[in-house]
Amino acid sequence: MAEDYGLFGPGSVTWRVMGEPVLAVGGVRALVLQALHPHSMWGTAQNSELMDPRAAWARLGRTVEFVRVRTWGTTEEVDRVGRRIRKLHSKLRGVDLRTGEVFPVDDPENLLWVHMGEVDSYLDIAVRAGVPLGRADRDRFVDEQRRAAAVVGLDPDDVPASVADMRDYYADMRRQIWACEEAKEGMRRLFNPAVPRQLLPLKLAAPALGLLVVSTLPRWARRMYGLPGLPTSDLAATLTLKGLYRTTHVIPERFRYTPDARRARRLTREHAADAVTWGLAS
Repeated sequence: MAEDYGLFGPGSVTWRVMGEPVLAVGGVRALVLQALHPHSMWGTAQNSELMDPRAAWARLGRTVEFVRVRTWGTTEEVDRVGRRIRKLHSKLRGVDLRTGEVFPVDDPENLLWVHMGEVDSYLDIAVRAGVPLGRADRDRFVDEQRRAAAVVGLDPDDVPASVADMRDYYADMRRQIWACEEAKEGMRRLFNPAVPRQLLPLKLAAPALGLLVVSTLPRWARRMYGLPGLPTSDLAATLTLKGLYRTTHVIPERFRYTPDARRARRLTREHAADAVTWGLAS
């Protein structure tokens, strides 16, 4: 029987990209970018312990686990986490603090904004860090992520399928988004997070990490937060990301990658070898 690779599998750009340790910067970038949609931010803040530093790390852990299963899990595992997250979101409501309007957290606009924040962030960090991705690979990554969008309840046909589509999406959305007070508070906590005792080293590293994350945001996003959107910041961030990527590749693969990423790389190599063998046999 063929092995169940879940949403992606050997040969996918997603598997090639998502295992790189430098993509952790993309995960944090996504959170900061997602917070610029007021309904997305209010819906999250009003229905979770997001603003409670004692519980924030547990919530972050659940988010990381969801992304892990969605990327590397079997079809059954992905379906299970998808049903759970859709059921949870369907029960949640938020309040627009400007108008008093009550809105569903799983409104397609909100879900799409969160989804695109992830896609843009992971791809941007990968490209700037130097992960080998041609133009066709970048489009394939965006297209593959439409499968991930379906997990949270979006219709893949309504989701941008290329880098150009994603660029157009952000051009339209910039007219509707801004940094609410909750988003600004989240930005401040990025530089001075409340962390459990066992993660105290992260608190010491937070200012440098926060500066890097903020510098990778689009210039228009930095300006919405009241921060300078200078080209020099973009260059400095890109050089730092390239340095991080090269540094991690000095580390042996068995230590550099998570077990999921190591399995994906092994399967990808086997898949490529099989393709060559079949090609020679034919």
